[in-house]
Amino acid sequence: MSAQQVLFDAPGPRARRIILIGNIIGVLIVLAIVAWIISALADKGQFAGSMWAPFLESRTWEFFILPGLLNTLKAAGISIVTSVLFGLVFGVGRLSHSAPIRWAAGVVVEFLRAVPVLLMMIFFWLALGSSGSVKPQDAPLIAVVVALTLYNGSVIAELVRSGVHGLPKGQREAGMAIGLTRNQSLRNVEVPQALIAMLPALISQFVVILKDSALGFIITYPELLQYTRRLGVGEGNVIPSLFVAAAIFIIINFALSTLATRLSVLLSFRTKAKPAAKGSIVMDAAST
Repeated sequence: MSAQQVLFDAPGPRARRIILIGNIIGVLIVLAIVAWIISALADKGQFAGSMWAPFLESRTWEFFILPGLLNTLKAAGISIVTSVLFGLVFGVGRLSHSAPIRWAAGVVVEFLRAVPVLLMMIFFWLALGSSGSVKPQDAPLIAVVVALTLYNGSVIAELVRSGVHGLPKGQREAGMAIGLTRNQSLRNVEVPQALIAMLPALISQFVVILKDSALGFIITYPELLQYTRRLGVGEGNVIPSLFVAAAIFIIINFALSTLATRLSVLLSFRTKAKPAAKGSIVMDAAST
């Protein structure tokens, strides 16, 4: 019996028809709303060729789109690396057998998960600006990276904790059987396997980091959204400029999601392809 059958009964023919009809009605409503929005924008001349002509000019991409995209990728790339490091440290801390360490890591993670990322960006931006510890032009980037790191790192820490708890108990027992301590088993056996299992969720969090980096325009960080808004104000085509920015975000996020799916399938295939070899290694190590 599957977990789905345990939680609720499988829908019968009548229920499936009702669900199908509801889905069709929902899709039709969404399409109607989209058609109404497109019609309203068309009536306002937002789809006129003159509105989109600036995106056919090289200077638009050279001075607006590409610089903004590079700044977005810069903030997101740094934040992804630091978030993973933060998440691993505090995720392992939440799994520690030491109660004080486990409690302290839990308090930090739960607190940071509860604070909106935009609020953290504004706080660090104001704090860095008033302290004078960094150059004024560097404060927005640092505030964006720190806020994204703290918030998303706490989410990744929770992913690490839940991923390790979701592993079969035999993994820890096998590690301890070959002479590993609990901490060694956690670092060398359980966490690596948990990272593979939670890879799709981890990549999804990277997508969240990339999208949340757009909040940096509120604290004057010159990322893609701010550059496209500047372009829209200067050319009088704000709506088309935002459409282009949205399309770029969608393409990048779709690429990350596709990468996550392919990596998950590849790693799952490799894991299933060599179960006997791994089992024999553990058995040989235990027999020695």
